[in-house]
Amino acid sequence: MKKAEVPQMLKKMQMPFAYDHFSEGEAVDPPFLVYLYPGSNHFSADGVVYYKKDRLHIELYTDKKDMELEQRVEAVLDGYGFFYSKSETWIGSEKLYEVLYEMEVEA
Repeated sequence: MKKAEVPQMLKKMQMPFAYDHFSEGEAVDPPFLVYLYPGSNHFSADGVVYYKKDRLHIELYTDKKDMELEQRVEAVLDGYGFFYSKSETWIGSEKLYEVLYEMEVEA
């Protein structure tokens, strides 16, 4: 999948999403998604980049643990053939669960 196609894929998850964060005044109630590209993993040799890959993080935020919603997100990722890793954390200050999906896309 190319980087430009990610928003179209996120629409299929049927919840609000934003790049990096929601702007002030545009915040939504959970559940919601945030995605960002925190780095790259390009294939290169001899100082030349031959194949560009960007790391993609998709963060699912909920106010309670929701396995059904996670399965819905994962079904979309699986449908696009992604190999992803998954982790989660409780953000006490926000009273939200964050489920993080990490994968790579073509730059």
